[in-house]
Amino acid sequence: MTSTPTTGISSVLIANRGEIACRVIRTLHELGITAIAVYSDADAGARHVREADLAVRLGPAPAAQSYLDIAKVIAAAKETGADAIHPGYGFLSENAAFAKACEEAGIIFIGPPASAINTMGDKISAKAAVSARGVPTVPGISRPGLTDADLIGAAAEVGYPVLVKPSAGGGGKGMRRVERAEDLPEALVSARREAASSFGDDTLFLERFVDTPRHIEVQILADRHGNVIHLGERECSLQRRHQKVIEEAPSPLLDAATRDRIGAAACDAARSVDYVGAGTVEFIVSAKAPEEFFFMEMNTRLQVEHPVTEMVTGVDLVAWQVRIAAGEPLTLAQSDITMTGHAIEARVYAEDPGNGFLPTGGTVLALREPSRPGVRVDSGLREGTEVGSHYDPMLAKVIAHAADRSQALRALDAALADTAVIGLRTNIDFCRFLLNRPEVLAGDLDTGLLDRSVDSYTPTPAPVGALVAAAMSRTEARWAAVPKNHRSAWDIPNGWRIGERAPVYTRVDAGSGTAAVTVGLQGTPQDATITLGDALIGAATPTEAPTRHHARVARDGEQLRITVDDRQQIWLIRRTGDTFWVHGERGTWDLRLRPLIDPRIHDGAVADAELRSPMPGAVIAVHVADGAEVAEGDPVITVEAMKMEHTLRAPLAGTVRLHAAVGAQTTAEQVLATIDPTPAEPAESTDAGNKE
Repeated sequence: MTSTPTTGISSVLIANRGEIACRVIRTLHELGITAIAVYSDADAGARHVREADLAVRLGPAPAAQSYLDIAKVIAAAKETGADAIHPGYGFLSENAAFAKACEEAGIIFIGPPASAINTMGDKISAKAAVSARGVPTVPGISRPGLTDADLIGAAAEVGYPVLVKPSAGGGGKGMRRVERAEDLPEALVSARREAASSFGDDTLFLERFVDTPRHIEVQILADRHGNVIHLGERECSLQRRHQKVIEEAPSPLLDAATRDRIGAAACDAARSVDYVGAGTVEFIVSAKAPEEFFFMEMNTRLQVEHPVTEMVTGVDLVAWQVRIAAGEPLTLAQSDITMTGHAIEARVYAEDPGNGFLPTGGTVLALREPSRPGVRVDSGLREGTEVGSHYDPMLAKVIAHAADRSQALRALDAALADTAVIGLRTNIDFCRFLLNRPEVLAGDLDTGLLDRSVDSYTPTPAPVGALVAAAMSRTEARWAAVPKNHRSAWDIPNGWRIGERAPVYTRVDAGSGTAAVTVGLQGTPQDATITLGDALIGAATPTEAPTRHHARVARDGEQLRITVDDRQQIWLIRRTGDTFWVHGERGTWDLRLRPLIDPRIHDGAVADAELRSPMPGAVIAVHVADGAEVAEGDPVITVEAMKMEHTLRAPLAGTVRLHAAVGAQTTAEQVLATIDPTPAEPAESTDAGNKE
């Protein structure tokens, strides 16, 4: 449907980065249009820069000095002779001043008019505009300049529980759910404070809280000739702290009649502001009353989750954005839009679900993306990509399309199992956990389901093959470290001795939420007995009995072909420091080597304890001086990344050696401090015969 080249636009600058920039470039090339990238210093070698026809440096890594600098983006467009600018999403995509600056520079803005961005960017004015067109809105009170007294006075009539919301911004900041009248005054004070801090505007309004809410949004297209159509709805209820994680189309909640009504309402919302281009109208629907829906807001841009709509409708939304911006009329009528099958998307984030969803980062040492029928990957990654803390932690999206919802769920789960971003922790395992929750399988969703599910999540334990792969790779690395001309039977770490071979032990930790495992390999790689247990040499507490397996290992290039108990698996291995990254058919694990000897028990000889940065970021506080004595649990150093703080505490008593100061930039797993343990007190002798 998008094979004919667009007329009137021959070059487009993409004012964005990462996966959305790559996705826009793909369509521009299909349309025969020159794609121009912009980049910050942090993205000089990024995939979107390599895939574009031209690329212009904007400035340093901080977004305020690069991607958010309107003057620099406009200058880049002028320098390259771009006909138009595509803003992607995030950054400047919903910035009315940017749209106006494009117009003043004679550059086509691939998006709606600045007036539409302004109206829909303010939730109070947006609600008024759509209400005038008969679009249903949540009961509440919303007008400019509402005081706390106004809101308190209206709350009883609106009905508790109520939702306090900021007029500006989004992402859940400044939002408060209030169950009782006596709690409302304090909630208003804190909501205003957070809204002012986040958006520079503390204007609030009040809505009735919708019971068991579901987040359903409708994709629309509108041209400059008065034509408006919708392309069905997307279910976006699986979200954490108001940030979406899993999206699908169509919604399993709506029937055909409601689908037609909500689509018509979305078109009316677009008409209320003379909208042009692709946009999304978001509604809230109670799971207990699915025939009722209420307008929440309109996103005046392309959405992250637009691929699920493209996969069920066959319509390239980016192509239509460009054509509409060029002045072409829609050639699609509402009757032309049909949804075939079901599509589900998972967002891949650089975060550690086993450690409070803290942002992560690092170098992409190896990348494996699924290649299956019906599966699409929108990604900004390549091997060698440095994932830092300057930008949003979303790395890629994996989308699966199938004949029905249950097949699409299975296809996405399998595709995620095929996905490996080796070198940093991601939320892939957590997404697979979500997809297999009974409520998700049944389509029984609401916006609180994900947050309620977090406590039930534990990272998938590393299978035997992954543990063997790490242990064998470690043994190979130790062997390779011995100079060939100095090797003897005593140098090679293979358990050789007179008589039967001794086991070679490796203790590995699979990361947050998992227990360390001691792996013993006895024999040769071609015929080994594997012993798995959680025991530490010198541990004071009893452990479970170890399990034993038979394994055969063969190297196949950069991979290990491992047969455990007659089941063969292939594992891709990469190493960073003391961590082995292992990827196989069931997922990816980062297995960190640990000491075999219990540092608290073995003859008082305690191993040093390293405090490592859990994410790329910056040191914002150092709580102790270098050389200070600390007790177990004392705060030592605090790191900030993506507006989150994480305080590293002493795991044992000892003396601090600092390796970083306030203001230092950190990488994930960087050692920031070391605790030299306090030596154990020698036991007092009780042998009376030794006394004089």
